[in-house]
Amino acid sequence: MGEYPPVTLRTSPFAHYGIAWSPFHPSLFALASSANYGLIGNGRLHIARISSNGPPAPGIRVDKVYNSQDGLYDLAWSEIHENQIVTASGDGSLKLWDIMLNDLPIRAWHEHAREAFSVDFSNIRKETFASASWDGQVKVWTPELPTSVQTIAAHGSCIYQALFSPHTPDTIATCSTDGTIKIFDLRQAIPTPPPSNPSGAAAQQRISPAALVVPAHPSEILSIDWNKYRPWVIASGSVDRTIKIWDCRNVKSGGMGTQMATEVGGVCEITLPGHEYAVRKVQWSPHRADIIASASYDMTCRVWSTLPSAHQPALRAIHDQHTEFVASCAWSLYDEGVLASCSWDHSVHLFKPLILP
Repeated sequence: MGEYPPVTLRTSPFAHYGIAWSPFHPSLFALASSANYGLIGNGRLHIARISSNGPPAPGIRVDKVYNSQDGLYDLAWSEIHENQIVTASGDGSLKLWDIMLNDLPIRAWHEHAREAFSVDFSNIRKETFASASWDGQVKVWTPELPTSVQTIAAHGSCIYQALFSPHTPDTIATCSTDGTIKIFDLRQAIPTPPPSNPSGAAAQQRISPAALVVPAHPSEILSIDWNKYRPWVIASGSVDRTIKIWDCRNVKSGGMGTQMATEVGGVCEITLPGHEYAVRKVQWSPHRADIIASASYDMTCRVWSTLPSAHQPALRAIHDQHTEFVASCAWSLYDEGVLASCSWDHSVHLFKPLILP
C-alpha cells in the first residue's frame, strides 16, 4: 500500500505523546513531548510550522519550544484564542500557553491526583475544555477561572481520554482501563455538599452520572473519537489490537438529555483487526465520514474505511517508516487527506496516504 514520501521533523531527545493541528492556521501544529519516553524527567511543548521553502519539497521547522517540569502527555488548541494551547502533564497539572509569549505558561491548574493524560476543547462551547486523569476523574474548566467548574467521577480506574461531542455541547465520552466507553450528560450534574471553605476548589464541584456505558473491549481502551458527521458514533482503539465502531444510540429507555439512570448499550457496527500491538490513537477524518486513522505500538500508522466491500478492503494504507511506538496521529483540518504521525523515535512524519475513493 503506497503513499507519497513523508516530510519529517526530528526533536531529539524528546519522545512524542500527542500532536494537534491549529484550528486557525493551516500550516501550524503542536507537539506534546517527554524526555526519557515519559518515564522520568521534563517535558516540552513544540510549536512547529510547515515551510514551503525547504528544498526540494516543503519542510517542517520548529518555531518555539516551551519546557515543563514533568512530561507532557496531551495538548489541545483553544477554539477561541488562536495563540493558546492547554497541555496535560505527568504530575497531574494543566497549563495554558500563549505562543506569542516566551518561557512561562499564562495559567496553571493542579487538581488531579495522578497523571493528567488527556485534554480537549469543546468546538461548540468554545471557552470550555475538559481534562482526564489516571485518578479516574474528568474535570471541566474555563481558562478564566482558577478552579474546575465540574468534576465527573467517571471510572474507578485510569482514564485515557475524554472528548466533548462535536454535535452536542453538554456531552462527554470517556475511555478507561476498565474496557468501557462512558457517555456523560453534563446537565445531569448533582451538586456536592457545600465545603467548609467556600472559596476552596470544591466550591464549584458537581458530579455527573454516566448516561450510557458501552462495554466495548475485554481490555484497556487507550483512545476514542467521535465521528464528525454521524452523531453518537464513536471509534475505540484498544490493547486488544482492534478498532471498533460503536453506535451509541442504543439506549433502552429515556434518551440523551433526559433524566434517567445509567444505561448499558451500544451496537458494534464493525471491528477492524490488523494492528500487531495495542492501538494507541484513533481519529476520524474531518473530511470523510467513513475514513479513520490509527496509531499503534506496532510502529505503524494505518488508515481504514468503515465501508469495506468485496473489492475494497477495510485497511486502505499503512505508514511503517517509524522506528518506535507511534503514539498519536492527526488529520490536517485544512488539507484533505494529509496526516501527521508522531512517535517515540523523536520524529514527526507528515504524509498523504494513497486512499482510493
